[in-house]
Amino acid sequence: MVQNRFIPCLLLRDGGLVKTEKFKKHKYVGDPINAVKIFNDKEVDELIFLDIDASKEKRGPNFEVLTDLASECFMPFGYGGGITDLSQIEKLLKIGIEKIIINKSALDSDSLIKESVAHFGSSTIVAAIDVKKNIWGKKMVYDHTSNKCLDLNPIQLAQKYCDLGVGEIFLNSVDLDGTFSGYDLELISNVSKQISVPLIASGGAASISNLQDAIQSGASAAAAGSLFVFQGPHKAVLISYPISQ
Repeated sequence: MVQNRFIPCLLLRDGGLVKTEKFKKHKYVGDPINAVKIFNDKEVDELIFLDIDASKEKRGPNFEVLTDLASECFMPFGYGGGITDLSQIEKLLKIGIEKIIINKSALDSDSLIKESVAHFGSSTIVAAIDVKKNIWGKKMVYDHTSNKCLDLNPIQLAQKYCDLGVGEIFLNSVDLDGTFSGYDLELISNVSKQISVPLIASGGAASISNLQDAIQSGASAAAAGSLFVFQGPHKAVLISYPISQ
């Protein structure tokens, strides 16, 4: 099992990069191609791009933008957003994307994960789970397209996705997204103990020590957005990445 991966997670919107706070307050942070070139130079472990509007707008991936990104990207590259059928996945893989991240379609039906695992293999398919506290303070699965918490337990959903054959789980805390408050270590620990595949933890990282905390709590990889694109108290845009040591 691959350990200690630190993964910049970049959000695509209208062809540009944005960063959110608790899935709101979208702030433009630059051109995705420029970001990829910088991360190439910094030799990052892996990159994740998520198109945050594709499923909401009921459209597929922007293949033109993704083709340009894949041609510039020298490290493993995962993508999620608007993926609803096998033909889209096949096209994404052909342009050079290595991991396919499925969120909304997996909430709607088990069929896409089943079929994609059967056709492309477990190592290619990542199931994403967004988690948010409901009005009673209980951590539940969150549907970003309807902006609602669902009556789904994130641990049970992660277990179901493992049973369906996914190669990884991408676990994101909505309440901590962009807050620089640190990861939800309790959630990471609870989920990682109950699944048989690597866990990518996301949401809240403010420091390298936070990344290490996520790994020590059971994650196989720690993903972050704000930590890698903002600097200083005024959140000036400056892309960074920790050296290997």
